[in-house]
Amino acid sequence: MIPRSTIPVHLQTATVVFRYRRPVSLCHLFGSYVMEIRPAATLALIRDTDEGIQVLLLQRTWDAAFLPGFYVFPGGAVDASDHACQQWLDGHDDRSASAALGLPDGGAPFMIAAIRECFEEAGVLLALKPDGSLLQEHTEATCKARADMNNGTLTLADLCQQQRLKLPLDRLAYLSHWVTPPGPPSRFDTRFFVAAAPPQQVSHDGVETIDHVWLSPADALEDHRMGRRLLVAPTLRTLRILSDFDTTAAVMAFAHGQPAEVIPHTPWPAQKNRQASMIEPGEPAYHEVRKLDPEQKGHASATIVPGTATLLGPQLQRLTAGNPGMMTGPGTNTYILGGADDVTVIDPGPDDADHIARILALTGHRIRQVLVTHTHRDHSPGARALHAATGAAVMGMAAPDEPTQDLEFQASKALRDGDTVTTGAGTLRVIHTPGHASNHLCYLLESQKILFSGDHIMQGSTVVINPPDGDMTAYLASLHRLLQHDIDYIAPGHGFLMAHAHAIVDFLTTHRLSRERKVITALSDHGPATLRALTKHAYDDVPVAIHGVASRSLLAHLIKLEADGKALNQSDQWTFVQPPST
Repeated sequence: MIPRSTIPVHLQTATVVFRYRRPVSLCHLFGSYVMEIRPAATLALIRDTDEGIQVLLLQRTWDAAFLPGFYVFPGGAVDASDHACQQWLDGHDDRSASAALGLPDGGAPFMIAAIRECFEEAGVLLALKPDGSLLQEHTEATCKARADMNNGTLTLADLCQQQRLKLPLDRLAYLSHWVTPPGPPSRFDTRFFVAAAPPQQVSHDGVETIDHVWLSPADALEDHRMGRRLLVAPTLRTLRILSDFDTTAAVMAFAHGQPAEVIPHTPWPAQKNRQASMIEPGEPAYHEVRKLDPEQKGHASATIVPGTATLLGPQLQRLTAGNPGMMTGPGTNTYILGGADDVTVIDPGPDDADHIARILALTGHRIRQVLVTHTHRDHSPGARALHAATGAAVMGMAAPDEPTQDLEFQASKALRDGDTVTTGAGTLRVIHTPGHASNHLCYLLESQKILFSGDHIMQGSTVVINPPDGDMTAYLASLHRLLQHDIDYIAPGHGFLMAHAHAIVDFLTTHRLSRERKVITALSDHGPATLRALTKHAYDDVPVAIHGVASRSLLAHLIKLEADGKALNQSDQWTFVQPPST
């Protein structure tokens, strides 16, 4: 586990609301800050090809303060001048546009901004000519207008007036809503739109954007998974929506036909340190207290108290061990499933007599089976004591032969990927998730769509990938596999319940790939260099006090890059290998 400070602020959290899937919020992972949130808009342009739809992506400059080098859809902040375009609208006025966005008013400027930003950044202008036909190609006048708009001497309203153009807002369909999380230097309340691209030539502006590409959504997602392109969580979620459709007509019919969803932005009443409090969306306990107290009576706890059981769902409790620390957060979570004579324990925790006694008291010694996610010493040693006291079967994977492992762990039944385990709370599906540890397992309680993630996914931090047992390539692949499962909540080994699993997986993947890019830059600029020398460059955004821990994850990145043919280790000196040009 690495503290929050190691995560670039522009990637720490995200709040995404998609009309195709449930509202997505990662703000609960970290603390909150007060900052003005500016309205903004983004436009995903799509087109039909013989192989299916393609979507336009622009690469942001590497000098950008926000998402440098990332591939994004055209978009930006709503400008004051966008409000002056009202007389040039077609297909929507502000009233109908606002209704489409679920707003009382002010909806049209979001759509206008999406059209303007697409023209400024990508050179594609979604507009109607005076005869009502769609603008097919640019004239010399519109090309000059784009340059004037980018240098601030012309507005979109001026362009519409000069060329008698109309802005066809009904050609945009509202797709999703993203609020930039606390942390970045700027925050935006962004509406995502989708539109069929007119047959105009795309040209990135060369300033804010340095490249552009048309890709199928599936190819874009694969490029991200393989580290070939950097994509942020809202873009990834949009691409997954688009990947379900074969034609632009099908996408537009879907987007036009779906109602907007409510964004979970309101504070929630709860008990915090035994006092009535309002929990903000940016606080770690936010989604847990919402789940446990949907009627807002204020009885749910926003504090994890070691030794105190918390009912998380039907036949499901959490009991946290008293081992808080930098590597364990508030302590190791033990999950207790079922009741009566059919109790399953997941991750019994460290060899702590007090914690074991509380588990036995809570279950009345009626434990049928004990499962472990992995054999690090804060998770599995308690299994021996529970087996001795109750005769419970112990399940998991054998410990790797490493000094950090619980080498005394013995499973009476070895588990494999795809196995199922019957419990009093429902069936658990076993998912092998190597990376943090080669024998790491996650357990999905399918009936409640809750994933017991151990240390594969933790709250408030990223996990250390510590070679040789830790493997960055395996970790990224394991994260990707979780996207294939239907998960509503993640129950981590340390911390509160976390909602919206797929968005969390996207965030973690993006963070790791962003760090990999920084490692490549450090190698290129400072190599050949030792691991220690590279750490201060690749992790210059974290306190020096934790560079020792960070260096282990850096080594995992370097080993992955070596396997990818992008790094070379000779006599403990790491060198960047320039990929051959294609």
